[in-house]
Amino acid sequence: MSDAPLALIDSPDGKMMLEGGVSVFKRMAAGMGLAKKSAPLTEQMIADSWDAAQACSPDFIVFHSKQFGAPHIAEKLGIPAFLGLLQPMIVPTREFPAMGLPSLSLPGYNWLTYTLVSKGFAAQRKSVNHFRESSLGLPPVRSSAQVLFPQGRGSIPILHAISPSVLKRPDDWPDHAHITGYWFLKKETDFTPSEDLTRFLEAGPPPVFVGFGSMTSSDPEQLAHIVTGALKQAGVRGIIGSGWADLKIETSDEVIAIGPTAYDWLFPKMSAVVHHGGAGTTAEGFRAGVPCVVCPFFGDQPGWARLSEELGVGARPVPRKKLTADRLAASITDAVSNTALRVNAAKLAKDMAKEDGVATALDLIFQHVRPKGDQFRL
Repeated sequence: MSDAPLALIDSPDGKMMLEGGVSVFKRMAAGMGLAKKSAPLTEQMIADSWDAAQACSPDFIVFHSKQFGAPHIAEKLGIPAFLGLLQPMIVPTREFPAMGLPSLSLPGYNWLTYTLVSKGFAAQRKSVNHFRESSLGLPPVRSSAQVLFPQGRGSIPILHAISPSVLKRPDDWPDHAHITGYWFLKKETDFTPSEDLTRFLEAGPPPVFVGFGSMTSSDPEQLAHIVTGALKQAGVRGIIGSGWADLKIETSDEVIAIGPTAYDWLFPKMSAVVHHGGAGTTAEGFRAGVPCVVCPFFGDQPGWARLSEELGVGARPVPRKKLTADRLAASITDAVSNTALRVNAAKLAKDMAKEDGVATALDLIFQHVRPKGDQFRL
């Protein structure tokens, strides 16, 4: 698969969309620019998926909502398909809005947000239908909902890779929608930190980690200045993940910058973690059992930020477009000093440790592809 879609994030339009420090009209223009550039990439990704399916002859397909070709390939091959989601954004519920959309106390609003998400898939219908007709020999789909759920495939089970300790399964979900638990890989057992990182960890009290992962920045120097200023104001030592923004700081006794590191090894050693609120990083933060501060940039990230605060494991979120040293310092101070946050974070991690999302997901999958009663166990 090509990594070209990821390169869009690092483009000028991508950075403008992520940081939000411009007028709504400039962000709209950036969004339209990204949409034009992403269309051929989507078509290539669909074609790559078909090539992969023909090469390996799968017995079933587990796909993400951005893999638009997958359910149609499953229909063509006559095999089961399972939609794997990292966020609750597809299955309607009256209990909360689609992840990433604001929480509003309006009658019918929560349900409406899922309709809006579904309508958003209409933009992919042209590419999907071209693929169905030219490559698969299938008739076109007729609605935006059928982009992910083609009528010819039948019911597609939906597996949410989210901890039930983090998000309770809504009572009004259909039977084919599940919350399995996070799909964690096995923890790193042979990870060896750098000598600089080891010395820094041993030289003082547990520091605060700050990193924004794959989020880029049009002014990484300013972002690094905000982060180091916040750590200094909060009076804490800090480890800064350079990430895609390439944050550069001068190493000292109080702060150090690091490259890619095993979060499952690092986060439990922190007094708090500050991050952008990506689904994977949020999960690792929850699993670590330490308080968090989420600084959401876009997409589903504001939803995870809000949920971290509702769970009582996160200090007040600081959105990227409002990020200042003063605001971030205030939330960091709360995260490292608030006993309730620390107790709640530890309890959440303990509850999550009892779950096995991978085994649960596999059980559900094999219930569909194996004879009844022949369930899978790890």
